[in-house]
Amino acid sequence: MTNLQHHSDAVDAAPKIPLGEMLVQRNVITANQLQQALEHQRQKGHKKLLGEVLMELNFVNEQHVLEVLAEGYGVPFVTQISRLADPKTIELLPREFIEEHKVLPLFLVRDVLTIAVAEPANLFLVEEINRRTGFEVQIVAATMQEIESSIRSYLPSANVFVIDDIYEDIDDADFSVIEKQVTELSDLEEIAGHSPVVKLVNYLIFSAVQDGASDIHIEPDDHRLRVRYRVDGRLFEKLCPPYKMHAAITSRIKIMSNLDISERRQPQDGDIHVMMEGRPVDLRVSTMPGKFGEKVVIRIIDTRNINLSLDKIGFSPTMLEQWKTIVQQPNGVVLVTGPTGSGKSTTLYSVLNLLNREDVNISTVEDPIEANIPGINQSQVNEKAGFTFATALRSLLRQDPDILMVGEVRDPETAQIVTQAALTGHLVFSTLHTNDAPSAITRLANIGIEPYLVAATLRGVLGQRLVRKICPHCKEPYQPDEMTREMVEKVCGPFESLYRGQGCSRCRATGFAGRIGVFELLIPTEEALNVIARGNNLQDLRSELSSTGYVTLREDGLHKVMGGLTTPEEVFYVTSM
Repeated sequence: MTNLQHHSDAVDAAPKIPLGEMLVQRNVITANQLQQALEHQRQKGHKKLLGEVLMELNFVNEQHVLEVLAEGYGVPFVTQISRLADPKTIELLPREFIEEHKVLPLFLVRDVLTIAVAEPANLFLVEEINRRTGFEVQIVAATMQEIESSIRSYLPSANVFVIDDIYEDIDDADFSVIEKQVTELSDLEEIAGHSPVVKLVNYLIFSAVQDGASDIHIEPDDHRLRVRYRVDGRLFEKLCPPYKMHAAITSRIKIMSNLDISERRQPQDGDIHVMMEGRPVDLRVSTMPGKFGEKVVIRIIDTRNINLSLDKIGFSPTMLEQWKTIVQQPNGVVLVTGPTGSGKSTTLYSVLNLLNREDVNISTVEDPIEANIPGINQSQVNEKAGFTFATALRSLLRQDPDILMVGEVRDPETAQIVTQAALTGHLVFSTLHTNDAPSAITRLANIGIEPYLVAATLRGVLGQRLVRKICPHCKEPYQPDEMTREMVEKVCGPFESLYRGQGCSRCRATGFAGRIGVFELLIPTEEALNVIARGNNLQDLRSELSSTGYVTLREDGLHKVMGGLTTPEEVFYVTSM
């Protein structure tokens, strides 16, 4: 008896129903699509498997096919396998074997080796892994794309990348000079160029992008170094390298971002541009002196994480239609408000993508440019060179624009130019940092825009936040406490139960996976415009809006709670900011 019991049992229990019928039964494809695929397969001489034909015809994607196959074979289907993998486990198989057979060792628990494969029925492959490792083999199914991506993540160079090995490669003598707070530039450059340091910094960046992180925090403490990633708006600890590596890691990042590695008493800002899996990823580096040394924060700008479809960022059907009407006005000012990291840029990019036509000239001024949109003229602010938002806007108005997007209204000069552009027939989009949509009116007045000009040019204000979505793999119903039930029912009416994530391996035991927007849309009515023009206080404006059925951020969020998309705690957290 071999050590393949788990897998061989699954194969013995292979589904008797053909793949096509299983896909139809699960409403993945229609019976008509199945017949088309079978006919196509017959015409091609059965040279391709049915699953390949279905994907070729764009009836399904790889995940659809694999999920059904995995279910049929009794094998778990997993996503985001790069988060599950233990780097040390990868050493159990030769690099050549991993790359040739497209398998990824994930973890080893009590002599049971779990492997991710794209072909759950391949018993011969599992037998070979068992023979090579001597461990009992248990498989999980994952898409080929995910497996290949994870292989590139964990095998980025000629040698298997294992964090523990990097630490072991460090020569204490090499780093003793750094612990003594050296001032010699040559010493810092030499240590920062050491292979273990280069590998570790590359790993921190690569794994952060793979994990979908928006920021990397490298934080020294008293004889401790901590690295945290911000994923879905929350920080979690990734790893703790030896404290003696702190200066070397910091210096390596400074070298990559063209900063002064000898300057440790002043904050510095820089940029790193890298290619990840064939796409550009921009990194914004910020250093800050602290009690125990410099803290480094790296903001990750990954175009893969920017959704350019308005239909997919969380609008209710009613609000989506209202928003589309507003953004397609011929002129005026349209604002998006919210704190840093609330998704304002993504919303504006989605709007520009909607409006992007051959007969329209769209120009932007941004800091930074977070996504490249073909057909749109995008400019990057460079304040050191004197190229500010205001300077850029003046020049753009001489470029025959129809639509302008200004990354942020930061100062009175920019606000005045935006207003004048709207008055002269341009449609202008921008952002403000305010707590909600109505507060944008007060903010414009504080910047120096006359109330009557605000009323004359404003077409709408969208306030927004991001909440974490419940993980679909561990989602479960539950009964909330009385206070929560009362708060939700006050907005949404009676309900039987709400939903939350139990926590699983796919969501790092958080119960959440991904984020979705919650919104409030201020569409100024005639009476609201009169209130704005008179310069009345914010409370008068709120009273007028409430009489028109205005939906607040919290109300929109609670409707998403009722829809099973997020939790009350998430909504209360982001709307109390």
